[in-house]
Amino acid sequence: MYLRNAWYVAALSGDIDRALKPLRILGENVVFYRTKSGRPVALEDACPHRKLPLSRGFLKEDEVQCGYHGLTFNSTGKCVAAPTQDRIPPSALVRSYPVTDKWGLVWIWMGNPDLADEAKIINIENYDNPEWKITAGDVLTCECHYLYLTDNLLDPSHVAWVHGTSFAAPGTDSTPLETQEIADGLIVSRWIYDCKPPPFYAPLVKFGGNCDRLQHYEVRYPSIAINKSIFTPAGEGGPGKPLADHTYVMISYNFLTPVDEDVTRYHWLQHRNTDPDDEEITRQIAAGARTAFQEDKEILEAVHKGIANETSRHINLGLDAGSLQFRRMLDKMITAEQAEFL
Repeated sequence: MYLRNAWYVAALSGDIDRALKPLRILGENVVFYRTKSGRPVALEDACPHRKLPLSRGFLKEDEVQCGYHGLTFNSTGKCVAAPTQDRIPPSALVRSYPVTDKWGLVWIWMGNPDLADEAKIINIENYDNPEWKITAGDVLTCECHYLYLTDNLLDPSHVAWVHGTSFAAPGTDSTPLETQEIADGLIVSRWIYDCKPPPFYAPLVKFGGNCDRLQHYEVRYPSIAINKSIFTPAGEGGPGKPLADHTYVMISYNFLTPVDEDVTRYHWLQHRNTDPDDEEITRQIAAGARTAFQEDKEILEAVHKGIANETSRHINLGLDAGSLQFRRMLDKMITAEQAEFL
């Protein structure tokens, strides 16, 4: 089950062009393309005649022609041509989804189109700030349920074992976690004091010696995760303390789109407050992030298979408190949404 009245990332903006692109989202087959003016379009990927995928057809100007008998649909899903007969069947319609570009991503609304408010798309602070730099987006397909990914992104502790050569550092295996419920999600966080920076961040921070480090793991409903790492010289960090000019901030925006119950499409952006013009650092960060997320992918795909085929019941640990709370709240939202249609 999914929360449908929400914006999901369908693709990187550059991956949708003047070609028919089929994607599966929340168990539904959707075909994407751009009009000649550049506007993205998303239609149900099935001709109403015999359900041949429209993505097997042809893009004619700004309309999609079925590759079976030529039924042609405009960007609203209305049939505008039926070459084999004089009359267009009134039932020759396909669903059209609200879709838009923002932050270099194509977003789709899978629920009631009347509720599709673009203002509800997550805001990325400092996106246009010239002193910050955001990496080009990237994507992985993970063969696991999307909630295993939200579990992982509400669990700072896993870095001590899964990311030993990148994000792990003293304190990541034992420092207590704090959980905070917010209006649209949940935050699990902790400050780790007077330790060496992790290998991934050590060459990026702008000071020497030990650091105080914030691990901020936030997931917003239904499946957008914000991982914020803050590094200050030892003694300068902590809750409520102002951030000095030499503070290093790295924010990872993670967009988890369920393909179906067994597969998730994982997009992300990396945003930092230093070296906006250093393309080599940008390349290194992008490569390092992909390597780390590939490590997560391998673990979570194995978790998905393990739980699906378990012969003894799996257990929870104290570190799972945040993810379990998130799941309970999301389940309530999905149940309430479904009740509206009963």
